[in-house]
Amino acid sequence: MKGRTIILDHIQNREAAALMVDGKLDDFLIAGDAPPPGTIYRARADRPVKGQGGMFLSTPDGPAFLRQVKGLAPGAQLLVQVGGYAEPGKAIPVTSRLLFKSRYAIVTPDAPGLNVSRSIRDEGVRDRLLEIAHDAMDGSAFGLILRSCCADASADEIAEDIAAMSALAAQILDDPGSEPETLVEGDGPHALAWRDWTDPAEIVTETGGFATHGVLDALETARGIAEPLPGGGHLYVQPTRALVAVDVNTGADTSLAAGQKANFACAKALPRALRVRGLGGQITLDLAPMAKKDRRGFESALRAAFRADSEETTLAGWTPLGHFELQRKRGRVPLAEVLK
Repeated sequence: MKGRTIILDHIQNREAAALMVDGKLDDFLIAGDAPPPGTIYRARADRPVKGQGGMFLSTPDGPAFLRQVKGLAPGAQLLVQVGGYAEPGKAIPVTSRLLFKSRYAIVTPDAPGLNVSRSIRDEGVRDRLLEIAHDAMDGSAFGLILRSCCADASADEIAEDIAAMSALAAQILDDPGSEPETLVEGDGPHALAWRDWTDPAEIVTETGGFATHGVLDALETARGIAEPLPGGGHLYVQPTRALVAVDVNTGADTSLAAGQKANFACAKALPRALRVRGLGGQITLDLAPMAKKDRRGFESALRAAFRADSEETTLAGWTPLGHFELQRKRGRVPLAEVLK
């Protein structure tokens, strides 16, 4: 089945959204039990952790951890935003730099200035968007980023989005409360799909859409450890407590270039494999045998593949044993934690 299809449905009584591209599951979002990224709290500082330069905070959803704290005393009240999902048993990761993000606009109270996504290169379009931004943000001290999907949106849609996010930011920053409280709930899967999957697509909202569009079959693969590669090879993706281990297998290919072909196929397939499984943290790749002269090409292919991915990923480099390491933001709830 060619084309892009967004399916909004529920699975195991959890809200979920799937993006199918040419009949293959390209992305999957599902509601977890932990507070989602984007949630904003009024929190109370509890206990500093001097060795890590951070502070434990009290929130309505349990303890949170704020890194790189300066001048914050226990008992102080502050606004923080959930930045990702915590590992089991750990505190909620939060940041004091708030972002108010919607489909077209991101309002940045701590970073003044009006900016347009770098992916919009047409100077005429950029000028038009900056005019809209100046009109909508007139007199505001907040910063603004216009997202790439603004290029094809109407001025009214963009201005309405900017106004909504600016009003929300002003309301939250002027909050007069004094006890820990949830001020903004993070977006659920359906809202995230509307916000972030902005390329043209067919939208399916009927109950049972996951079954009729092949999502359930694709999830069976994603819930396992094996991910097929072109040419008969496989990725084996295995989360452990410490890291995510990825093993590249060449399959039945016994040619001299089998390792190189499988590794380059891994570079292309890995972002999707991690994305649909909701995996992040430290990731170690145990690659198939490959000449050292091919490493640079592999890194370039891997960097290009992750450039279009939704989660921030840092390519850390090679280990003395020849493994390749990455560090990926924990921006998704792991699929294995919510689908039993």
